[in-house]
Amino acid sequence: MQITVETLINAPRAEVFALAIDLARWPEFIKAIEKIEVLTPGPVRVGTRFRETRRMYGRRATEEMTLAELAAPERIVLTAENHGTRYRIQEHFIAEGAGTRIRIDFEGTPLTWTASLLAPLATAMAGSVKEQLAADLADIKRAAESGASTA
Repeated sequence: MQITVETLINAPRAEVFALAIDLARWPEFIKAIEKIEVLTPGPVRVGTRFRETRRMYGRRATEEMTLAELAAPERIVLTAENHGTRYRIQEHFIAEGAGTRIRIDFEGTPLTWTASLLAPLATAMAGSVKEQLAADLADIKRAAESGASTA
């Protein structure tokens, strides 16, 4: 499964990137996220692990994620493994005039035989995953444009 969503934000790239990398504050401005638990002590960096609890499909879901790549202020890559599938989420921050275009490339790769068998079901759910990613981007856009990145 591969999904791409993007939006243009009327805020400078450095500010948008700073907001997006501030994991502990995600529940403040991303409506679906209820809680973030940073599991790695110290500043956010490559290798930082965290647990994200969010509402999905009317239920609470918790995922443990890792910040796999960090190229400030251009790119963040998050990874997770769940139910035999490896997830990779690349967030690209592209300067566009005085604003920033964020593009999220989400992919799920089955690692087990069972996950491979269930891949058609995951593909059928791609539309709702895309909607959730778009909603997260809309929340980031709202926060960045309201000046939350400087809070």
